[in-house]
Amino acid sequence: MKNVMICGDFHCGHAAGLTPPSKNDRPQKPQNEHCEEAHKSRLLLYKARAKLWDIFAREVKARPQPDLLVVNGDAIDGRGERSGGTELIATDRNDQANMAAEIIRFVKPKKLVLTFGTPYHTGQVEDYERIVKKESKVKDSVLKAHAYFKIGGVTFDCKHKIGSSSVPYGRSTAVNKENNWNLIWSEYKGVPRGDVFIRSHVHYYSFSGDSRKLMMTTPALQAQGSKYGARQCSGLVDWGFLWFECDKGSYSWESVIPTDAVKAQKVELLEL
Repeated sequence: MKNVMICGDFHCGHAAGLTPPSKNDRPQKPQNEHCEEAHKSRLLLYKARAKLWDIFAREVKARPQPDLLVVNGDAIDGRGERSGGTELIATDRNDQANMAAEIIRFVKPKKLVLTFGTPYHTGQVEDYERIVKKESKVKDSVLKAHAYFKIGGVTFDCKHKIGSSSVPYGRSTAVNKENNWNLIWSEYKGVPRGDVFIRSHVHYYSFSGDSRKLMMTTPALQAQGSKYGARQCSGLVDWGFLWFECDKGSYSWESVIPTDAVKAQKVELLEL
């Protein structure tokens, strides 16, 4: 039997991204009283990062060493142009990449598959995933735009980006389309026919399928707390990762979305 841990969207460097303790510095109290409200928000995010790392570490340690870790895109947050960098705790993308690599080293996978993320986050002309791969120091590792691999007799089709939906009943449509395109491509012998289709990017967990195929979007490891999400998006943010056990062409999976992670992201209720 082979164990596969699948995660995506670390968004290292963002104030709500997955952050190892060595990189989670407590924000300093401002001298200007007009910055008190902003400081309060930064302090809440600092505490959330610490709590979520503890939850992540607990869930990793509760499972065997993964035979394979898949980091399915957006390992770093990037320059944060849309918010002028105001949401970043690390502005240097090299530092962000090293932060993501530290997370991978903590997991200690036997093998590693990385996929390229959204250019806005991981580089319009650069590919910072290459630094993540190098610094993760996993000897058996690959970096792909669209990764196809077989483990335990199960063929996975992994890619970062997928279309989103603002309605609950439309959330499986885009990933079902990926299965259909794979069927067409495989008929022309262009790609392997997949058994399990994994996409990330949308920060919510969803799945559909039948007795032969499984199509999924992964939860994210960036918490609530981005300006873009709060101001322009609707729907749940699922925090966590996926765990597969594959053996002789059969598989089972678990969505690791801890309930205490939801509490750690709780939005403040204003008492007026």
